[in-house]
This record gives sequence, C-alpha cells and structure tokens, in this order.
Amino acid sequence: MNASMMMINSMSVSPDMPSSSPFQSQSLSTPTSSPPSTSLPLRTIPGSYGWPLLGPISDRLDYFWFQGPETFFRKRIEKHKSTVFRTNIPPTWPLFLNVNPNVIAVLDCKSFAHLFDMEIVEKKNILVGDFMPSVKFTGGLRVSAYLDTSEPKHAQLKGFAMDTLKRSSKLWVSEVVSSLDTLFDTVEKELSEKNSISYMVPLQKCVFNFLSKSIVGADPKADAEIAENGFSMLDKWLALQILPTVSINILQPLEEIFLHSFAYPFALVSGDYNKLHNFVEKEGKEVVQRGQDEFGLTKEEAIHNLLFILGFNAFGGFSILLPKLINAIASDTTGLQAKLRSEVKEKCGTSALTFESVKSLELVQSVVYETLRLNPPVPLQFARARKDFQLSSYDSVYDIKKGELLCGYQPLVMRDSKVFDDAESFKAERFMGEKGSELLSYLYWSNGPQTGTPNDMNKQCAGKDYVTLVACLTVAYVFQRYESITGNSSSITAVEKAK
Repeated sequence: MNASMMMINSMSVSPDMPSSSPFQSQSLSTPTSSPPSTSLPLRTIPGSYGWPLLGPISDRLDYFWFQGPETFFRKRIEKHKSTVFRTNIPPTWPLFLNVNPNVIAVLDCKSFAHLFDMEIVEKKNILVGDFMPSVKFTGGLRVSAYLDTSEPKHAQLKGFAMDTLKRSSKLWVSEVVSSLDTLFDTVEKELSEKNSISYMVPLQKCVFNFLSKSIVGADPKADAEIAENGFSMLDKWLALQILPTVSINILQPLEEIFLHSFAYPFALVSGDYNKLHNFVEKEGKEVVQRGQDEFGLTKEEAIHNLLFILGFNAFGGFSILLPKLINAIASDTTGLQAKLRSEVKEKCGTSALTFESVKSLELVQSVVYETLRLNPPVPLQFARARKDFQLSSYDSVYDIKKGELLCGYQPLVMRDSKVFDDAESFKAERFMGEKGSELLSYLYWSNGPQTGTPNDMNKQCAGKDYVTLVACLTVAYVFQRYESITGNSSSITAVEKAK
C-alpha cells in the first residue's frame, strides 16, 4: 500500500470532531446498501427520448424556457405516474454533437440513493452530465471531480484534498471570523449611507479570502490584483464551464441562442486563470510541494486540483449556500431569529466562537441542514451504470443497463413526502432530536448522505463537514453581533446591533 493510500485510510476529514457530534458520520443504514425488494413489481421504465434531434431539442426548450427545471421534472412525474422515467437533459443539439442527452431520471430518495453506490455506478466525466467542459479549463488535466473511484489517480487526489483540509482545520475558524468581520463592517458602513445594500460582492470577497488562506495557505493580500479581483476571476471561470447546463432567467430566446447553444472557449478566461495559477504556485507552494512529496502528484496536478477545489467546489458552493442561508434567516417572519439568538447567547455567550462551540447549537445546525435540503448547492447529480442492475423506487423495480446515465434533481428529491413531513415547507427544527438525526441519512447535498464518510472509495465531498460547520459559524457570528437582521438572498436592509 502506497503512502497516499495509508494516509487516506488512517485520516478523518472531520475537523477534530468527537464521536458525540451531530456532524460526525453515523452508522445508520442507507438505502444504497439494500437490494431491491422482491415484493415490488418489475416495471418498464416509462417515458422516452423522442425522435432523434427533435426529442432532445423539445426537452431542452421545456427545461430552459417553457417550464424551467423544477416544473420540467414535476410535469413528467405527473405524466408518467412515476418518479423514475426516461427523458433528455441539456445540453443538446445542434452544436453539442458528442453529448448524449438521454438520461433516466430518479426523483425520490430511495431511487436517488443508487447514485452513490459505487459498486453499481461510476462517475467518470459526468460531474455535470454527459457534457464535460474542456480540460483546458483545468490545465489540460482531468481533475479529481471527473475521475471515477476505479481510476488509480482518484485515490491520490482525494487523499491530497482530505489531507489538505485536515491540516488546515486549525486555521478555518480564525480566517472565517476575520473575513466575516470585514464583510459586516462593510455592510454596516454602506447601510449608514443607504437603505438597502447588495452584499454579494463583499460576501464573495469574504469567501475567497478565507478559502484561499485555509485551503491553499495563500494570502490574497500578497497579490494586489488577486486580492481585488480574485473572486470575480473565479466567477467567470466557473460560469463559462457550466453555462450550457444552467438557466439564469434572462430574456428568452437570447438565453437559448447565446448561452445554451455552444460551449464557451477557455480563451475568454485564460488570462485570469493563469494569474490564479501563478498565485497558487507562488503563495501556496508549501501545499503544492506536499502534494508532490506525500501524494506522488506532479506540480501541475497539485496546482490545478487545488484551484478546482478552491474555485468550483468551495467558492462556488459557498456562493450559493450562504445567500440562501442568510435569506432563510433574514426574511423570516415566524420568530426564528429570536430562537437562534437565544440559543447562541445561551450556549456561546460573547466568547470567541470555535467549531466545538457551534456543535452545541442544535437549532443552528438544523437551520443549516434545512437550507441545504431545500437549496442544495449542486441541484443535479449524475451516475452511470457500471453494470446491469435493478433499481428500486417505493412501488416498482426497474432494469438498468450498463452505460445508462442516471440523473437526480435534488431540489425535488429532497422534497420526498415519504421521508420529509410537510416537505415543501422550510421547518427550522426539522433536523433536531432523535428523529431529526435519522433524517440526516437522506440529506444528499454532498454527493452522498450527510451521515456518510468521505474516502477514496466514494465521491462524497471531502469538505462536507467544513461546509456545515462554516455555515453554523456564520449564523452564530451574526447573532453574537446582532439582535436582528433584515434582508433576502441578495441584499440587507437593516441590522440591529446586539444589546
């Protein structure tokens, strides 16, 4: 066994979590390990892919234009009377000739769970479906996110990511709090001058700053251009890769013509990406060197994978999650803020926040989990059948053939009424208590259940525990600093200082 494999098997990516922590992976059984029930009838998968060319184009227009992603899936569930069916997912013709849009949708918790059983599915080059952005965006390399667990390089890269996170765990709290200080100082200053302020730019600067220091060990202040524009460089780099697969709700048909009809070239962001590459190479040299010495990576493999973790996984994820979390709290009219403030003051007081202290905040954790349930940062999950197998939903069993692509739309899966009571509603206390803890085995935002453990044999997010802890830390910080906060997912209109 090589050094990287031994390190993977011996380490825990969780930042010094005791076994009693609700963030610690639990030994709850998950649907992925259960064989299809023999009492369920075998059913032919309903739906079709339509006529060649016409079927995929029709589904694409429904998905992006006429219906939108959620209605697209809901209407097909109603039509087929099934949460498992055949359909097409963009991007499609005419200019995506090498992309096969045919998928089998799996839209309930039981069928969706098959996407994480690595004995029956594989994940090679399907991060965003059958479409794969050019490897020019990642230095000509297939980074870890595009590798299947069967590929030897996956273990090296996953081990490198987990080790990097574990080593940096002591930095996270101080860097997050320092960046939040800067963010809310900016918010207060601007609110003193106007009635409402957009916080997305200062928030993204905050996120970029603490992630660069925590993951890469690189201080953006070392490079004036990176400090000022690093976050926007990542925004553009990320956007150009996924534009053909996402709806941004601009005026149609302009969105279809200019955003969903072709892949944008890396040349449009190559200059910015090279600057980010050079920043990581110079300022993050200790982490890069460790990737070479301890995990057998080349220098370029270490740099480009660090950039992908920083930009695509971490920065992209937090840029979606934190505004949704702020919105859930700042726009609430049910008294949630008073409950959160009371819990934070009772458990944390005015003491410096730590990961240990926020683990005691059961309501705060539940609010974070509920936000992830209703607003998963990655809405679509994909997996390709590694072999023929039988997939089970609640009422039927379906034959899946080797090579078929499965697709789950998480915002619907996480509203499965057979698992979650009042599934369409935001319930702040849903994940509290014993019953709430059991529901964590169905919270799949991290490319696996919240009760799962990231390792080299699965594709679960290496930093899933850091994501939830940082989100909890952010909520706790807000209610140490403020009595109340008013706003939504893009702006803040008022804050009342803590008494």
